[in-house]
Amino acid sequence: MLLSSLSPIARDSPPLFEPVYRSYDVGQASYSWVVGDGGGLGGVVAEEKMLVIDVVDNGGQWTHREWRMLRYLGVDTQIIDNTTSVEELRELDGLLLSGGAARVGLSGKLGNCSAYLELDLPVLGICAGHQFMARHYGGDCAEAPAPEFGAMEIAVIKGGGIIFSGTPEKQIVWESHNDEVVEVPVGFSITASSDSCRVQGMEDVVRSRFGLQFHPEVNDSEFGAEMMRNFVDFCGEQ
Repeated sequence: MLLSSLSPIARDSPPLFEPVYRSYDVGQASYSWVVGDGGGLGGVVAEEKMLVIDVVDNGGQWTHREWRMLRYLGVDTQIIDNTTSVEELRELDGLLLSGGAARVGLSGKLGNCSAYLELDLPVLGICAGHQFMARHYGGDCAEAPAPEFGAMEIAVIKGGGIIFSGTPEKQIVWESHNDEVVEVPVGFSITASSDSCRVQGMEDVVRSRFGLQFHPEVNDSEFGAEMMRNFVDFCGEQ
């Protein structure tokens, strides 16, 4: 099944998912929040504080969708420029590295993303952010022999690890990439593949690093909301 076109997330659109309540004890603090608010913007957060996960803007066309998806999941989130210094960052529970233009993920520098990857907190890289993460940790990327654009089917590998937890083995996602990861860094495992791209997803749970070649924030990714929720849950558990 191919899904035809992208549609904006309207303010009055139906809920993406039902509210899911989370509560964790982390160190000396207890964190409680609502993952999703039934369709409104911004979740309801109770006891002590909301999870804080900011989106690093690498020039991707759907950065605001990533931010909005986190808002739907009840996260305190902001879009920050990738030149923001580490000293200027808020007290974060996680970071999301957005996509960017072609060849961006292949460069040796992507703003201050190298410095962000040295932080001791969970990081999810999407598209160019995923590619940059792979190279940062010693893997490699290259121009894709078969660039992918639009709705594509991927296959989850061995359950898909953290990000793909609870999603089907075969699913449709939204692709928009000319480049791809061709060598996974030591310590990472491949969590999803497609016929034309071997590394659709990767993770290193020990370092709390996750990468996705496709765009879970786009409506046409069938289980994108669940993937983002899984990342938020992981951040809450650390």
